[in-house]
Amino acid sequence: MLEAVTRDAKWRAELELDYERRGQRTVLANRRHDGPLAVQKALYPEGDEVCHTIIVHPPGGIAGGDENEIAIRVRAQGHALLTTPGAGKWYRSAGPRARQRLTFDIEPGAVLEWLPQETIIFNGALAEMDTEVRLCGDGCFIGWEIFCLGRTGSGEKFTQGVCRARTLIQRDSKPLWLERADLDGAGALLSPAIMAGEPVVGTMVSARPGLDECLLRTCRAAKPRSGTGAVTLLPGLLVGRYLGASSEAAKHYFMQLWRVVRPAVSGREAVEPRIWRT
Repeated sequence: MLEAVTRDAKWRAELELDYERRGQRTVLANRRHDGPLAVQKALYPEGDEVCHTIIVHPPGGIAGGDENEIAIRVRAQGHALLTTPGAGKWYRSAGPRARQRLTFDIEPGAVLEWLPQETIIFNGALAEMDTEVRLCGDGCFIGWEIFCLGRTGSGEKFTQGVCRARTLIQRDSKPLWLERADLDGAGALLSPAIMAGEPVVGTMVSARPGLDECLLRTCRAAKPRSGTGAVTLLPGLLVGRYLGASSEAAKHYFMQLWRVVRPAVSGREAVEPRIWRT
C-alpha cells in the first residue's frame, strides 16, 4: 500500500440522502451525489420498516486537500441504518489538510443509526472531521466512530500528523453533547500517561429521551475482548468508550453495546448489516 497519495487533483465529494416513511416502509426517497461518494441499493434484511444503506467511497481513502460532505435526513417515523463496506483511510499528507463534514437531521419519531467500519489515520495525515446530529422532538440516534492511529497491522505508529474531530449533538436546537479531540502525533495527548500508549480509540453515542440506570447497568456488564471499555449515562444520552490496541476488539465491544441499546432506543432487536459478515 502506498505511504501517501501523490496525485495533484483534490477531490471534493458530496452525498445527500433523504429517507421517509411511506406506509409501513422506510424508503430512500431522494439522493444526490457529486464526486466519489455513492450508495448501493437500499436493503431490507429486517423487514420494510428499516432501510439499510451502504455508503461507498470508490477511491478507498481521503488524501490531503480532499473534502467530503455527507448530509442525511430521516423524516418523521422513518428508520435508516447506514454503514460502510470496509475501513475508512486518511492518507499521509504533504501539506494540505483533508476535511470531512457529516450532518444528520432526525425528525420526530425517526431513528438514524450511523455504524461505519473503523477509520485508519495514516502516520502523517492531516485530518479534520466535523459531525453534527440535529434531533427534533423524540427523534433517536445511535452512532459510533472508531479511530485507529497508524496502520498497526504493519507496525506503523502515529508519530506525525494531526487528527482533529468535533461532534455536536443537539435536540430541538439545545446542545446535548459537544466533544472536541485534537490528536497530535507529536503531542502529549498520545503519550502513555494519557492514552496509555494505545492506538485505537472509539466513542459510541445513543440519544433518546428517558434512557435509564437499568440500561446503563446492562451495558456495563459487557466487556471488550482486549483493551478498556466504559459506559456513562448523561441526560438523554448513553456514551460508550473504548481504548486499546485492536480495532476488531473495539467493533466487537460496540456491537455488544448496540445489541443492548438498540431495543431500548428503537424498540427493535439488533439485526447486523449483511456487509459485516463478508
